[in-house]
Order: sequence, then structure tokens, then C-alpha cells
Amino acid sequence: MSLTLWASLVAICAMGAMSPGPSLAVVLRHTLGGGRLAGVITSVSHAFGVGFYALLTVWGLGELIERTPLLFRAITWSGALYLAWLGIKALRAGKAGALEAQPARAGYWQAARDGVLVALGNPKLIVFFVALLSQFVTPGMSDMSRLIIILTAMVIDGGWYVLVAIGLSHSRVLPWLQAHAHWINRATGVMLLLVAARIVWAAAG
Repeated sequence: MSLTLWASLVAICAMGAMSPGPSLAVVLRHTLGGGRLAGVITSVSHAFGVGFYALLTVWGLGELIERTPLLFRAITWSGALYLAWLGIKALRAGKAGALEAQPARAGYWQAARDGVLVALGNPKLIVFFVALLSQFVTPGMSDMSRLIIILTAMVIDGGWYVLVAIGLSHSRVLPWLQAHAHWINRATGVMLLLVAARIVWAAAG
């Protein structure tokens, strides 16, 4: 893979990672609830979910998903239900809930689980990788080049959200966010429910 082509890949992956969505909301909630490490764990596990879809795309399975409406619909509906569940959970959390520090083991496990599932349950990632990332894949591409594509997508996604988690956990930022936790929970819950509703609407249409 040429340097110019790789630079284009970096730009596209960065654009996808930085776009606001449910992934950012989940990283935010776990950073506020469990601190910097919980946010970093969420970010890294989300990168593994992104890497899974990148893997499907570069080895040709993304085309299978695209050509199998039933499989894509099952992933879409599962993702919408999961995002709705996260939204309801955020709304019910109120001022405390997920923003309170939890025992490290349970909190970190939940952070890792939510990071992976919010990535796997986001149909936008499937569309993103199949429509854009597949443009960088050619029939005669070597396995090393395919691996570079996957690692690039993972590193950029994970790196961006790790930076977000570190920024949110800054000593001056975190106390303010925790003081306004109830509003953050409500805003996050509403956003997740709206995203889930939009996914359902698009799938039903």
C-alpha cells in the first residue's frame, strides 16, 4: 500500500471515529462513572469491535453482509435494541447510577463489554466499512496490506476515544461533569433513544 493511499485511509478512518454518535456517549458515561481507566478500557474494547468489522470487510465477508438482507436486518435490529436499552438505562440513572464509581472489577468488565457491543451493534459501522473501507481493497492485495487496513482502523478509533477519555477525566473537567451528571445522563439517554429510533425507522422503511 502506497503512502498516499494509506494517508487517504487514515483521513477516512479519522472522519468516522470523530463523528458524534452512541460510541462517544458510552465512552463518556464510563469515563464519568469509573474514571480514566474505565474510559480507556471502553475505548480500547470499542476499537476491537471496529477491528472486527474491518476484518469482515477486507477479507470479503463485508460483501456477504451487504448481499444478505436478512443478516444485515438482524444486526440492525439487535443494534437498535441494544442502543435503546442503553438509553433507558441512562435515563433511569438520574444523578447517580452509572456516574458513580463502581467496584473496579465489575465496572471495568462492564466498560469492556459496552465498548465492544456498542461498536458491533452500530449499523453505521457496517455501512461505513462496506461503502468506504472496501474501496481500499483490491483482489490481488497482500495479507500484509489487509492487516495494515485493519490495524489502521483500530488504532485511529481506539486512539481517538482514549484521547476523549483522558480529556474528560482531567482534574478540572471531571468535577464539573460529575456535578452536572443528571443532565448528562438525560442528554445521553435521549440521544441513544433517538439513534435507536432512527435505525428502526430506516430499517422499517
